[in-house]
Amino acid sequence: MGAKIIDGKASAAGVRARVAEGVAEFRAKHGRPPGLVGVQVGDDPASEIYQAMKEKSAAEAGMAARRITLPGGTTQAELDAVIDELNADDTVDGMLVQLPVPDQLSEPAIAARIHPDKDVDGFGAASLGRLIRGEPTLVACTPSGVMHLLHEAGVPIEGATAVVVGRSLIVGKPMALLLLAEHATVTIAHSRTKDLPALCRTADILVAAVGRAEMIRGDWIKPGAAVVDVGTNRTDAGLVGDVAYDEAAEVAGWLTPVPGGVGPMTIAFLLANTLQAARRRVGDTTEGV
Repeated sequence: MGAKIIDGKASAAGVRARVAEGVAEFRAKHGRPPGLVGVQVGDDPASEIYQAMKEKSAAEAGMAARRITLPGGTTQAELDAVIDELNADDTVDGMLVQLPVPDQLSEPAIAARIHPDKDVDGFGAASLGRLIRGEPTLVACTPSGVMHLLHEAGVPIEGATAVVVGRSLIVGKPMALLLLAEHATVTIAHSRTKDLPALCRTADILVAAVGRAEMIRGDWIKPGAAVVDVGTNRTDAGLVGDVAYDEAAEVAGWLTPVPGGVGPMTIAFLLANTLQAARRRVGDTTEGV
């Protein structure tokens, strides 16, 4: 039969349209739009592209969006001062520091410095701690987008066996927590997992977030499983995911493509998080998009 292909572009467009409606309502109620600021240190070309996309998308949703670009030699103290200024600015509801940062800067220190209520990337210890406790928080954008895709596709989560391949703070760990919160039985796998193919074959839901091109083959997949490919790997053949797409499409029940699957959801949920942060900061109890 072949897998049902999950269209992340269409899903992300729906989220962004609902965010734009929420932004208009927020502005009408509170006299200003939600504010998002992206901070970039240095002139990494990929970071420049990502920051420009985020700023453009936020502006299209009606938000007050701006970028701060700092020299590559910026010290931790200088960056801390910028973050402190944004923390104190009531027109800024969400902020992010584009990763990676130059070697002289500490990613954990940056994550700790951003106020949890403005941590729209969801990478800070407070945000992750609230997620573990099951408390309201700003959740990392990519895992949030994956959950949205699973819900829209009608993939059964409660009681499902889920395997997340990858253990990063950005995707793997929060992804596992979100699946667990919806009553899946979750295993986090990684490069040192014994007999990874056999473990993957147990999964009703398989999330690939390991960053290795086409590592997960068709015979690693349980027939009928939902396979979510978070990977984006540049190869001579173009952009490919962590899953061997053609092989997986013959076995899986649901499958996200690369590109056009999870990728568009990340920016969509950055915008959703910014709107959510703005609402919470003014005591607005409206939730979700």
